[in-house]
Amino acid sequence: MLTPQWLDELRSRISLSGVIGRTTRLTKAGREFKACCPFHNEKSPSFTVNDEKGFYHCFGCGAHGDVIRWMTDQRGLSFMDAVKELAVEAGMELPAPDPRAARRAEEQKSLHDVMAAAQSFFVHELSTEGGAAARRYLETRGFPARIVQEFGFGFAPDSRTALKEALHQFPHEMLVEAGLRIVVEDRDPYDRFRNRLMLPIHDARGRVIAFGGRILDTAKTDAPKYLNSPDTPLFDKGRTLYNLHRAAPAARRTDRLVVVEGYMDVVALAAAGIAEAVAPLGTALTEHQIERLWRVVETPVLCFDGDAAGKRAAKRAVERALPLLRPGHSLRIVSLPGGMDPDDLIKAEGPQAMERVLEGGKSLVETLWEAERDASPLVTPEDKAGLKARLLDHVETIQHPDIRSLYRRDLLERFDSFAFARRDRQRGSPRGVAPWRAAAPPPMPAQARDRLRRIGNGDGLLAAVVAGFIARPAFLARHAETLAKVDSPDRGFAATIDALIEISERTEPLETAALHTILAERRLKVPQPSDYAGMRFGFLEAGSGSGGDELAEALSLLVERPAIEAALAEATRRFEQELSDEAFAEQQRLRERKLAFEARLRQMASSRAGQE
Repeated sequence: MLTPQWLDELRSRISLSGVIGRTTRLTKAGREFKACCPFHNEKSPSFTVNDEKGFYHCFGCGAHGDVIRWMTDQRGLSFMDAVKELAVEAGMELPAPDPRAARRAEEQKSLHDVMAAAQSFFVHELSTEGGAAARRYLETRGFPARIVQEFGFGFAPDSRTALKEALHQFPHEMLVEAGLRIVVEDRDPYDRFRNRLMLPIHDARGRVIAFGGRILDTAKTDAPKYLNSPDTPLFDKGRTLYNLHRAAPAARRTDRLVVVEGYMDVVALAAAGIAEAVAPLGTALTEHQIERLWRVVETPVLCFDGDAAGKRAAKRAVERALPLLRPGHSLRIVSLPGGMDPDDLIKAEGPQAMERVLEGGKSLVETLWEAERDASPLVTPEDKAGLKARLLDHVETIQHPDIRSLYRRDLLERFDSFAFARRDRQRGSPRGVAPWRAAAPPPMPAQARDRLRRIGNGDGLLAAVVAGFIARPAFLARHAETLAKVDSPDRGFAATIDALIEISERTEPLETAALHTILAERRLKVPQPSDYAGMRFGFLEAGSGSGGDELAEALSLLVERPAIEAALAEATRRFEQELSDEAFAEQQRLRERKLAFEARLRQMASSRAGQE
């Protein structure tokens, strides 16, 4: 029996780019590979291969799949022949047939038949006289007929036995196991869903595995407004995302996946033209669901209602995500205005307003900072110390060492600015805002200051970092993903970086001399001391025990610098247009962050050059 876990292990052991590269010429492009699509004729490459996500995709013809799909579609093998060939390559034994697993698979297949029959029954009942109230509710929501049909809306009659009678061809035990009937002691069994508007819940393959029902008789205050199927052999609510089977293809086209609080929010967004939306099912977002989101896009957008409950849900999602963070994968958080849900906002201001909200999301670290800062009054030193302790507690949950270090630095910078900076009123501040003025940096020798100016304004830092990795190749594999984020205007250094990332994937030990030989053979640019203004960074000096840590920090500064400068330029532009307190505060926050960035770079420079 080929279980999903066994197939996932097979995929993880195989290099997708290695398999595809045997018949298709691939070119490294950052963390991905590009090529002209092998499935259709084209002159410019639109076919990408992503080893981290484990799939290929063509933006021209839409071809998409994993390594098994490649073997079946491109090589023409059957599914089992493809699996057998890949298993030999991965050094894995095919699992022996398991009679119990085969029996469970047959039972699940039968349960799928039950759920499909139930869905047909609910859809039919919506069109009958008994479904009139459900149809009127759908009209009040403004859902067009195509949306009602696409999402499979139905109606469960107000009867304790209607579903059982309609599905009489299935044993009663199967209806109970599928979550459609309820058995209690000393009472007759009865249908779980009664007098409710019904929505089917699908798995990733588009099969019905559960249902959600919205109450229509609002006078029943003791009944839940929404009722979902219980966990069954087909349905695990903590591992299922509503609408993922429709949203994933749309998300891969737009590179955006939106997570909302409920499935009616998903339907409202689809009706407004936003097809890439999913929702959890009655629970807070789980770790497994976050991992499922990251398999589709690297930074999903979590959209919460703007009320207190929405803020609590956002904080819970952040806390769940922190231990799972890895390079390139995060979350963006948006809150809807005025306690609205997506449908309210779309009806009030149109789909464009929803798009604007989704484009203005906050980063995960910013959401965490604001949630803890606003959690309680910060009046006394003890209050502020408590804030710092909570922030550091969150940081310690992050498993990835580089991300943990960067979060600690970011949050401590925000805390220091909040807790210690002097508040000086400046003339011209909008409406009496008292911005925090960063302390003047300590003086430094003129020679070091001149070198720092050249490093900060040119490509000196980039050249030093590249030289550092050539001098310390053992650190390449550890930091290759971060290095891939460097965007250099110098084509020579950009080509060298691509080569270093490619070389880092080799299994044999790397040595500086060998690197020099490879780069020379490829006629790639190797940094010279003159390229980094003669600065003597610690990671460039032989025998420096902390060189690896300093190299990692210099790389993070290199990646962070353009983002800070772009954000500050945008904040300044916004302030000049709006002249608002909020815009001014954001400009000052980014200015302080840039000053802190420059202070750290100056410190790294001063510790060496300043001693000459």
